[in-house]
Parts: sequence; C-alpha cells; structure tokens
Amino acid sequence: MTNLWETERLIIRSWIPERDAEQAFVIYSDPEVTHFLGKAPLVTSVESQRQRLIDNIERSQRRNNGTGYWAIVEKQTTTIVGTIILKQLPDKDGLPTQDYEVGWHLRRASWGKGYATEAGQVMLNYGFSVLNLPLIYAVVKPENHASIRVTERLGMKPIGWTNKYYGIELLLFQLDAPEEWRGIGNRQ
Repeated sequence: MTNLWETERLIIRSWIPERDAEQAFVIYSDPEVTHFLGKAPLVTSVESQRQRLIDNIERSQRRNNGTGYWAIVEKQTTTIVGTIILKQLPDKDGLPTQDYEVGWHLRRASWGKGYATEAGQVMLNYGFSVLNLPLIYAVVKPENHASIRVTERLGMKPIGWTNKYYGIELLLFQLDAPEEWRGIGNRQ
C-alpha cells in the first residue's frame, strides 16, 4: 500500500482495486453521490467498480504527469471515505485540456465532516509545490452547495459559469499558486 500524504485525520493513498472495490462501490453506486459527478453511469456491481478503479489507475500511469485519483482513508477507522482528484480538465469531447482541477467525491456517510476540505488542501499543496502548477481550478454543479462551500474554505475564487469542460454548464473556481511556490521548479 502506498500512503502518499497524511493529515491529522486522513491518509491519502493509491487505490488498490482488489482490496478497495467494495468500499468504492459504496461511494459510486449511491445516486445521491453521483448526481453531482456529471455523465458517468452508476456502477452496478463490485466487479464493474474494480474495473473502473483499474482503468483510472492505468489512465493516470499513461498520462505520467503526477496527476490522478487517490483514496481518502479515515485514519481512525481505516474506512475509505472518498476520492481526491488532481487531473487535467477534459474539454466537451473528453480530451484533456491544459487546465488542472482539484475535485472530491465523498461517500454520503462522510459528508459534512470537513474531509473534502482537508484532502483538497493536500492536493492543492501538491499541485503547487510539486507539480509547479500556476493555478488550479474546481468545477462544481451549481446545485452542489456543499462543494461550493469547500471551494470557499480552500480560498478559491469564483470565476463564473463555464461550459468549456465536461460538455456541461458548471461553476468555475480558481486558486493561483501562492507567491512562495511560483516558479520554484525553475530555480537552481
């Protein structure tokens, strides 16, 4: 198991499809969770969830740019509470753009506990300090008030409406790299 980052309450690690599929299925088979996730169809079985995890891992490895999808694990219980994402935003045809997004998917039982904000902060720090991204976006369906509040707690600025990504109209939020991290990868 690869633990990549830790916070006081959370471990962020790589997904392990053989071991994690059942817990991921709890998240992605819940229509209240997936309602906010765009056009992806609901997973219908643990096996289809396992394959989706494998596909996401392979896609991240092919991109080989440090981005991807990671499991958010509650330290105290070792329960997977969600997914944290840092990846290139897809255009309306699903092709990657040069814009990067932070995102989160949490199981319903873990809503309202601050996990999305805690994991989102880790991803923003990683994106700015390791990947040297100049800015990171978040896209949110307008009715997803909880995710809008997460973007606010993360210090992201509301930019307005966009239909540039995912082929649907979304609210766009942006956070610029903190001054101390800008160009850090270019310094000798």
